[in-house]
Amino acid sequence: MLLSRLASWLSIAFIAAACGGGGSSTSSLGSDPTPVGCSGNCATASSSLTVEDVQRIIAQAVFEAQAQQTNATIAVVDRVGNVLGVYRLGTTGGRSVLVATRPNGAGGSEISGGLEGIALPIDSAAAIAKAITGAYLSSEGNAFSSRTASQIVQENFNPGERDQPSGPLFGVQFSQLPCSDFNTRFNGVGPDAGPKRSPLGLSGDPGGFPLYKDGTVVGGIGVIADDLYSIDVNIADVDYDIDEAIALAGSFGFAAPVDRRGDRITVDGKTLRFSDVDVGGLKSAPQNAPPFSSLDPAGLVPVNGYAQAAINAGLAFGFPPSGIRPDGGVDYPNTDAFVFVDDANVNRYPPIAATDAATVGSAALTSDEVRVLLTSALDVAAKARAQIRRPLDSTARVTITVVDTNGAILGMVRSRDAPVFGADVSVQKARTTALFSANTAATFLDGLPNADYVNGQSIVIGDYVTAAQVFLADPSAFADGAVAYSARAIGNIERPFFPDGLQGKPEGPFSKPPGEWSPFSTGLQYDLVNNAVVQHVLFLLGMGPDVGQVCTGAGTDPRIADGIQIFPGGVPIYRGATLVGGVGVSGDGVDQDDMVAFLGANDASVRLGGSPSNAPPKERSDTLTPKGVRLRYVQCPQAPFVGSDAANVCEGK
Repeated sequence: MLLSRLASWLSIAFIAAACGGGGSSTSSLGSDPTPVGCSGNCATASSSLTVEDVQRIIAQAVFEAQAQQTNATIAVVDRVGNVLGVYRLGTTGGRSVLVATRPNGAGGSEISGGLEGIALPIDSAAAIAKAITGAYLSSEGNAFSSRTASQIVQENFNPGERDQPSGPLFGVQFSQLPCSDFNTRFNGVGPDAGPKRSPLGLSGDPGGFPLYKDGTVVGGIGVIADDLYSIDVNIADVDYDIDEAIALAGSFGFAAPVDRRGDRITVDGKTLRFSDVDVGGLKSAPQNAPPFSSLDPAGLVPVNGYAQAAINAGLAFGFPPSGIRPDGGVDYPNTDAFVFVDDANVNRYPPIAATDAATVGSAALTSDEVRVLLTSALDVAAKARAQIRRPLDSTARVTITVVDTNGAILGMVRSRDAPVFGADVSVQKARTTALFSANTAATFLDGLPNADYVNGQSIVIGDYVTAAQVFLADPSAFADGAVAYSARAIGNIERPFFPDGLQGKPEGPFSKPPGEWSPFSTGLQYDLVNNAVVQHVLFLLGMGPDVGQVCTGAGTDPRIADGIQIFPGGVPIYRGATLVGGVGVSGDGVDQDDMVAFLGANDASVRLGGSPSNAPPKERSDTLTPKGVRLRYVQCPQAPFVGSDAANVCEGK
């Protein structure tokens, strides 16, 4: 049994209580020679990490770890997640890492459930997840760290500010999952087409930074030294985080441009965080680090399913070997579109006809309609004012996905320089809205296996459906297809407080209640993928086979094969009153994502003579008022377009 094998590890695991969370600051990281001014056009065929670069980054991080008199595990990835090297200082065997939002409770964590309280030798996985987070959340227009991620995934934004809505990317940590059917896997040899999966999804544990060369993202570094995989639950103070210090030292010479860092970007009037440590807080001078050749070669370690014990060069982003390249006008003429390709440079997701004609009949989407839906959304993004990019008045850069009611991906396209994380997330959003708007959702969820936690709990997935039907005062909810649910609406009912953020209110029916909720145990979202995540952890430890490419345990059913997503940016697509699919958008501010999805569907309808389109207004989730509170459907920014004063652009559509 998976759980019995994992429990045997837990019984002998060393549980470290060293603090890795805490506060933040907006302090500068010091002067940086990296030029600013890049906004998506700086990447060239030589914009990549060389073997010598990777060696230098690791050597600098090791030098700081030695100055800190601590062991550390260091990972470097390229921009599409290929692991270029993992170095473990101090021991050749894996080091135990405690997963805990609030450590020092029973079993090492004050919260019990989900991943909370697991203590296993998964240091390499933690370091890789942090490195991927820094690389995937960043672009030429923004540089975000794993500390930034911590700030935007918690139950309040900002964390610790009571009666504030949840983080804008609440739930994004459960993307890029190891069971994803979108993200690619290590080929056993070296870097190839991405985006790659992450062993633990995205990370909110400080110690992950993006890496830049000449203003463009070329990868990320992640470090685990304190044996705690956590989040920053209090950003009102300033921490000295040892993981962050070592990662910062490693990034010396490859640091993000100052003008692009998270602490130069605001969301909802609040400044984002980048690092609590600056160069003045380091205990070494990274530029004086001894060469990599002076390090013990035994420190280079393999990671099951991710890397050999070797250093590799990264791939240049935006060129065919990376898995992302320009469309070249093939499917999206007269646009600056980029597409996802395989190792043979073949577009993985060109517009195709729907696979669900057996259930929706002649209403099924055609390939031409899919192309128009994607192009229309891309056009909206190209004139929308970005939320998370600099310079100001940049346009939004996103990934857009269309799926049918089976969850099959009918087409994907992305803007130039859109952050990589948005690709898998756009698929999750499209599938989430298509599933929950269907009359088969309740039956599908009822048929999924229980989520078997490491602590012995077994969670019945169907109980979430029952709870939602009670909450909505509708015994047919998710069983009759009468309501069109957006990703924002599903997110509304998977928050630990309803209405969102208001302490003292009950949880939404898809959420864990306050006191049980954590970023490592969100409710339905995590429980759908728990078994797959646990199986993959065992695989990392050499204790079983790798997980397949369906996260839910639903055989080969792709309806939510990479899990669900619970922040805005997805709407269902209808032909008249018939649900025919969903569109998901991710990569910028959540209101921008909402607008691109919603207006993209509307504009496609105009171009196609009225169908397919958005859901009929009378069927949208904002017609529901559970507990006297109206659910949301979409929320579009005010005056959202660059060079235009048009306002209320979604009203009446």
